[in-house]
This record gives sequence, C-alpha cells and structure tokens, in this order.
Amino acid sequence: MATAPIFIQTREGPRHNAPALLAHLVQHGILAYADSIAAQALATKRGLHIVDILVATYEIAPLEIANAYGVLSQSPVIHPNETIPDVRLIDQLSAAKSLQLGLLPWRNIAGQTMILTDRPDQFDRHADMLSALFGQIHMGVTTSAQIEQAVLAARKDALGLAAETKVPADLSCRTWQARKVLGYGICGFVALICATVLAPTAVVSVLCGLAVLILVLCTMLKAIAAFTARHSVKDQADVAAVPARLPKITLLVPLFRETEIAGHLLARLNELDYPRELMDVCLVTESDDDTTRTVLQRTKMPHWMRAIVVPQGTLRTKPRALNFALNFARGSIVGVYDAEDAPAPDQLHKVATHFANCASDVACLQGVLDYYNDSSNWLTRCFTIEYASWFRIVLPGLERLGLVVPLGGTTLFFKRDILEKLGGWDAHNVTEDADLGVRLARAGYRTELIATITAEEANGRIWPWVKQRSRWLKGYAITYAVHMRAPRQLWSDLGARRFWGVQLLFGGTLAQFILAPVLWSFWMLPFGLYHPLQSILAPGMFWALAAIFFLSEIITLWVAALALIAARKTWLIKWALTLQFYFPLAAVAAYKGILELAWRPYYWDKTSHGVLLPSRVTARPQPPAHQSLDGSQMP
Repeated sequence: MATAPIFIQTREGPRHNAPALLAHLVQHGILAYADSIAAQALATKRGLHIVDILVATYEIAPLEIANAYGVLSQSPVIHPNETIPDVRLIDQLSAAKSLQLGLLPWRNIAGQTMILTDRPDQFDRHADMLSALFGQIHMGVTTSAQIEQAVLAARKDALGLAAETKVPADLSCRTWQARKVLGYGICGFVALICATVLAPTAVVSVLCGLAVLILVLCTMLKAIAAFTARHSVKDQADVAAVPARLPKITLLVPLFRETEIAGHLLARLNELDYPRELMDVCLVTESDDDTTRTVLQRTKMPHWMRAIVVPQGTLRTKPRALNFALNFARGSIVGVYDAEDAPAPDQLHKVATHFANCASDVACLQGVLDYYNDSSNWLTRCFTIEYASWFRIVLPGLERLGLVVPLGGTTLFFKRDILEKLGGWDAHNVTEDADLGVRLARAGYRTELIATITAEEANGRIWPWVKQRSRWLKGYAITYAVHMRAPRQLWSDLGARRFWGVQLLFGGTLAQFILAPVLWSFWMLPFGLYHPLQSILAPGMFWALAAIFFLSEIITLWVAALALIAARKTWLIKWALTLQFYFPLAAVAAYKGILELAWRPYYWDKTSHGVLLPSRVTARPQPPAHQSLDGSQMP
C-alpha cells in the first residue's frame, strides 16, 4: 500500500489534525485566533470533527478547508465534478458506501487508485478496507459536497433503483398482484350478490353479526387504551438526565409541489433551538418537480440545510424519496417532517434526551401531531378531534399495552443504524409509516410516544380529505395483506397479544368502515321502515344492539373529551357530537382505497398544503411537566 503523507500517522490515529488545520487557517487569515480556540473547545464539547464546527458555526467555506488539508497532507486537491470519476471504481466500493463513508474512488493513476476524502485525518481508518478492494491507494482531498455530487452524477439512477427495493421482498408490497386481486374481488362480489339473492336474511345476519362484533372489539380496545394512557409516565425529557454530548440529527423533509409552504417551512425549521452544528436538514425534492426546486433555488438556505434531488424511477412515492435521501444522512438519529409541519422549538432536545435514557430496544420515537387550522371549518374541527384522540389517547395506550404502534408519517425519529438494518421504508407502500411500525415490532424493537407537539395543517375540503383518507386506508389494507402472507410467522414474531392487536388495528379498522353501511341500516327501524332482521330477532335483541351502539358513541365522546382536555382545546368538545356525520366520509374513502388496490395500488394521492394556512404558524405550547399526554395530572 502506498499513500500520500497524511500529517504524521500512527496506528492510534493522526498525531496532528485539528490543531494543524486551525493553525493553518489562522496563519492565512481565514479564521481568527480567538475563534480557533473556541472552535476547538466546541468540537471537544460536542464530540464533533473540527470541520463540522468550522463550517456550521464559523461559516468557513469547505473549499478553504480542503485547500488547507491539501497543503498539510501534501495531497492533491481534486474537483471531481470537473474531472469525471471512474464509475467502475465507485461500483467496487458501492455508491451507497461511498456516500456513507465520505470516500470517492476517483481514478487509477500509474497503478494506484486515487481515493478522495474530505477528512484526511481519518483516512487511515479505512486504509485496510480500501487496499483490499483497490490494491495500492493514494489519497486526494475534496469537499463532502463534491463527493456527493460526483456520486450522484455517476450513479443516481442506481441509487434511485436501490431506493425502491431496500425492504426484503417478503416484507414489501412491491410484489402485489393487482390483476389477481381484481379477479378475486370480482368473484367475491358476485358471490356475495348471489348469496344475498338466494338467502338475504342469512347474509344480512352474518354481516350484521360481524359488524357488531368488530365494533365491540374495537370499542373495547379504545376504552382499554384510554384507561391505560391516563396512567402514563412523566415525559422523559423532564425527568431524565440530558446527555453529556448531544447527537447529530438528520431531518428528512420530503417536498413535492409545495409552492405555498416552502417559505413557511424554512422559517419553522429555523425556530428549532437545537445546536446548528448538530442539525442536518435534507429538503428532499423530485428531479421533475421544477416548481419546488425553483422556489428552493431562490431561497438562501443556511449551511445546515441542503437539497437532495431524487431521480425519476418506476414510481414516485414519499417512502422512495426517503430511502434515497437516507444515503445522504449524516446524523445518528434520523427524523421525518412533512412540508406543512411546525414542530415545537425544543423538540430535538426532547428527542435526544429520550433516546439517551430509554431502553436499548427503543428504535423509534413518535411525537404528538396537532392542527393549527382547527377553527377553519367543520371538517378541520372534526379532523382535529380525531387526531387528538389518536395521538394523545389511543397511541399512548397501545404503547403501554405493549401492542404494535402504527406510526404517523411525520415527527418520527429513528436510530439510524436500526432504520438502515430494516431496509428503511417500503417504497411501494402508500402508508409506509404504519408498515414500518409493524416491521419494527417484528424485528423486536419498540416505539415510544414523546410529549412534544408538531402542528400541521388539517385538510379542510371534502374531496381532498376523502382522497387523503383513501390513501391511508389503502395503505392499511396492503400493509395488513403483506404481513398476513404468513400468519404463523407473524404470530411467532409478535406473540399472541400483539398478533391479535394487529388484527384489530388493521383488519378491524378496515372492516369497520367497509361494514359501516350494514350498521347504518338499523336507522331504518326508528323511521318505521322494514329491516331484513326484524322478523327473526326478538325485540330484546334490538334493544341490546341499540345499547351497544349508544355505549360505543359514549366511549368515542369520552375519549375525544379526554384528548381535547389534554390538547387544551375544550372548545371543540361540543363539535365531537357531530362526529356521526364525519366518520361516514371515511367509509367512502375506504371503498375508494379498496377499489384502487385492484388497478393502482402504488398511486400516491397528493395532498395539497397551504390552502388554509394562517399568516403565522407556530407549534402549540407544550403540556406542563406534571401533565401526561392525556391531560391527567401526575403526582
């Protein structure tokens, strides 16, 4: 192996790195002496490489640093975007690993392979691995941005294709056979019609019995979750020790045709009070989304934000974009925000503290989602009530019951190594978040809820709401089908309790909406209309059914009230009485989503944002330290 001089190397590491670099920058008037002392102290405190501090805090140009490294290590400074790298060499290392390690196999010169790096003082760590791959190696210096750009120019299509197949085939819906599903669906529908014609009373009896059973079971689960959530523990961030060294956090923010919100998004992310040198914000855009890219190009972004452009592929979905962007993540924790999100300023501190103090099997943290346009109209009010019930009562209850937690699509934070181990997101699943929640549980990991709020924009128009909800329910259906391909294996992975929890959370939710018209048929009785079952059921049975329906509504209202008290939105409680007119919309969405499984299972029905956007959007105040997510007072 032959390498260019890299300061003075030892097996323990470089003998000269930060001090030599800082001295060079000071000597050439690039950095003030006092700032060099402060930069070294901050790098030691944060546990970061000195380059991270120089770029993030002191805004030293990366090219200035590369030139300094070139002089100190007596290595050439290469601009790979001006001189195209050898693609075959990149493939030997792999494009993904090149991005992960910050190493670019550039060219073979006189029998030696030139490897470019932006951290010459860490080059020796990889020397043995590189020598095994390339033989004799020689080091060159460049910037991290140029490494990323060169790899993208050479292998963006391969990375884009890999983003579509990261999840193992047996756990992905990419093998979904829509034509076969269509055939089964037509056969089932025809069989149901024939059975109804031949034996209407029997068919209606079975459907009604099934609908009532599912209603009872789902209501019981909701009630148990509510009781359990009321005994939640204190927020970890308020009772646990702050880590001595905060982790670097990468935030992935997928954008698509977001002209109305891009400016608001940057302002909200800027309100996060996490140290800037520990923030790595990736604004993820599609290569053919000229609208969003134009907006971002006109916007001056801070050094801790960067745009990641996803190449076109066989499909366009949020999870595919996230998988592609994951290659560029620099943090040990990876978070996901949506374009319209307004996170609480202290959110990242809470995430870092919680991860530092939680059990080792906790791989994901889910924040609480709320809406900032809750007063816009009736639909946004009901949407807010539903979200409050789900994120403040039901999900915390499921977590404490030890059941699978279906993740929301935003304000999610993962341990990066575990996320990569699981293959990231299923690029073909339109509710990739819920699917990932199941895969985390199957792999033996847990998700915990944290008491930090992200405000979002509620969909306030009927048809866009139906389209958004149909995508969610379609994803629930396909997720359920994928994980039920091998029920015995699912039982083995999850155990009995969590297995039956999945049946209720996914299968039960879908069945409730699909069978909703069967339950609505009982409204015929108060109006004196004929019901197919009234001739075979005793009057007492109808009263029993009425009691079940009434109790179900009472529990729904009780959960909503608890959630709204926790959210400090008690003014919405009266609107909970109108949920009877809100949930039928979800039944319409369910039928739309189920039908789409037969001809466009991967279609991503885009939700438009910025339609009901207030002039000023901030996250809601956090609950006090003595209050749990459901609003109950802690001792």
